[in-house]
Amino acid sequence: MSGKITPIDEMTLAGTKGRITITTIAQPYGPKSESVASLGISLKANADEPEWKVHIPKSNIEQVIEALQKAKETL
Repeated sequence: MSGKITPIDEMTLAGTKGRITITTIAQPYGPKSESVASLGISLKANADEPEWKVHIPKSNIEQVIEALQKAKETL
């Protein structure tokens, strides 16, 4: 993966010692690729690399936020 990574936020993963990290990545798949928001989940607080990652293109962020809000309402 290439591209500039910009940290946005980091928080504790509830119920664990893990972390949730949120970054943006410019051109993650090479020149001219669309920038993404990246969410990483680490099960250990000091992990160098998250065990799970998801990249969300800017054009999908609003839909994902709406879906997460609906999911929160059903929990």
